[in-house]
Amino acid sequence: MEDNPWLSRTNLLIGNQNTILLKNASVCIAGLGGVGSYAAESIARAGVGKLTLIDGDVVDPSNRNRQLPALISTQGQFKTRVIKNRLLDINPDLEITVLPEFLLPENIDALVQNGKFDYIVDAIDGISPKCSLIAAAKKYEVPVVSSMGAGGKLDPSRIQIADISRTNNCYLASVLRKRLRKMGISQGVRTVFSDEKVLDESLMVTDGTHFKKSAYGTISYLPAIFGMFIASVVVCDLIGWKTKALFPGRESGFYSKPQDIIRP
Repeated sequence: MEDNPWLSRTNLLIGNQNTILLKNASVCIAGLGGVGSYAAESIARAGVGKLTLIDGDVVDPSNRNRQLPALISTQGQFKTRVIKNRLLDINPDLEITVLPEFLLPENIDALVQNGKFDYIVDAIDGISPKCSLIAAAKKYEVPVVSSMGAGGKLDPSRIQIADISRTNNCYLASVLRKRLRKMGISQGVRTVFSDEKVLDESLMVTDGTHFKKSAYGTISYLPAIFGMFIASVVVCDLIGWKTKALFPGRESGFYSKPQDIIRP
């Protein structure tokens, strides 16, 4: 695309038609912590033209070990504002809507119904809003990819993309599966998770706000890689790259073989 030289390498890889598809796409990203912030930037750098960013939190010193917006200079600022400014410095033409608030289960249905999103990224920590967002996405037939727990783990080679029904060794995924089953959802939700056994000694109890009662210690790179995996799901789905096996498992990866990818 001659009018967007910064996308020339992307265009070279996926072609002009797919670059235009991304430019016209609208993606909602709920949660801008260690996972969501990196997912947001990767999706924006891929050329997606419209983003809705949702997070009610401000940058805290404890975020600096893993979260993209977290710097000494941004401490106390809303993550949505920091990320918005950063993404506009990458793509000034990007249309960004920011909601500096925590999603409440009772407000999520209307958000998804009226949002006209082509894809939803769930990078929320709290179980209740997480379930409500996934349920609303399923109800209104909006594709969604959900991040499971990145805390308490160190090995990036154990990260996978799989249906919610195939997650394991993840406490968050276990609780989410049970809640979703009660809502009539047992499969059909794409997730990014790690099957590495969690380091239990890294667990801490939180103040219970924002539907989150506990948290694990984290390392710098794991949440970021989760975010990159999520971005790959969103981008590849938006441009219609398919695989023979929908959820092929660890051995073959998300794309079973390079030749299995169908390029429109």
